[in-house]
Amino acid sequence: MRPRVDWMTQADERILEFLFEKDIVASPTVIGANIDYTGEYVSRRCRKLAEVGLIQRVDATNYRITELGEDFLSGDINADELHLDE
Repeated sequence: MRPRVDWMTQADERILEFLFEKDIVASPTVIGANIDYTGEYVSRRCRKLAEVGLIQRVDATNYRITELGEDFLSGDINADELHLDE
């Protein structure tokens, strides 16, 4: 079971699932088009996910899931490991 992380949204989990399932590097626009969110919203969420290490920015516009992100999806990490500095 995945940990409950207070700052995360449903979109965050869908972003992670998309990147994991497709095993690709993708831009927020591409991710958003595939999970039914705007690219602008996905871009903001990607920055948060990258800040805690769940995804990695690979260039100016593209992201990929990290090992930590995969561990989150499989429920192998503690929610305390995903502290976001506000």
